[in-house]
Amino acid sequence: MRRRTLIAVALLALGVLAVGGVGELLSRPVRPVIGLPPAELNAEAVRIPYASGAQVSGWQIRGRPGTGAVLLLHGVRSDRRQMTRRAGFLQRLGYSVLWIDLPAHGESSGDRITFGAREAQGVKAALAYLAHEAPGEPIGVIGVSLGAASTVLAGEDPNVRAVVLESMYPTIDDAVANRLKRYLGPAGASLAPLLLWQLPVRTGIDTAQLRPVARIGALHAPVFIVSGSKDWHTTEAETRQIFDAAGQPRQLWIVEGAAHVDLHNFGRSAYEDRVGAFLGQYLVKPL
Repeated sequence: MRRRTLIAVALLALGVLAVGGVGELLSRPVRPVIGLPPAELNAEAVRIPYASGAQVSGWQIRGRPGTGAVLLLHGVRSDRRQMTRRAGFLQRLGYSVLWIDLPAHGESSGDRITFGAREAQGVKAALAYLAHEAPGEPIGVIGVSLGAASTVLAGEDPNVRAVVLESMYPTIDDAVANRLKRYLGPAGASLAPLLLWQLPVRTGIDTAQLRPVARIGALHAPVFIVSGSKDWHTTEAETRQIFDAAGQPRQLWIVEGAAHVDLHNFGRSAYEDRVGAFLGQYLVKPL
């Protein structure tokens, strides 16, 4: 009996250590070597300072005046390069484009990934930069996963006239539970509290701050919500919950057969047709 107790205690201790290691990995900054701006797009590097010495780094393309500008925001543990093909697609349509590394990613400052809370400050800085660089131009945002959550948590911006949210989690509780269930089976969700309690300890961010579904209705801009039908990180039911919480006008596209993947790469032609039409409806000024 004593041996079994010792084994159980040891396994529990190993489990706690493993969960702690996962928490450290998930919140640790991602610092790849980004390299030069893509020459084929004639992009230029930009650095945008904001509060307390923080800065976001990115690339920029200048488009045709009067066409509008679009901010592109990548997913968690990625960087601006994830959005380069989208930038090329938007350049062909004439838009000015800015795509950045979110805080704690790539070349942007930040000591912890906070799943949208502090990343939202980087989004605000990038939107202010776009408004300054392209005065009077309507602005659109395309955010993927973490980029989508950061957009919503950044709140309303009067210059933003169209928002595309791809594969966005409704709450951080749902996001963690879904991922644990995906990789560990149904019992994995029971470990979610062990990961979530680390969030305020490691980042100073409370889980109550990470509920995009509760904030999306305050955007006051047309919203296009996109997700895959086989996305187990954000399920179709959760995506429809987010859609129901969004204000009007709103559109929904469940991409048949897609998981939690780059939806532009998954079906490029359909993506460019649908997203291009949405942005054209709300960003391009009538002649």
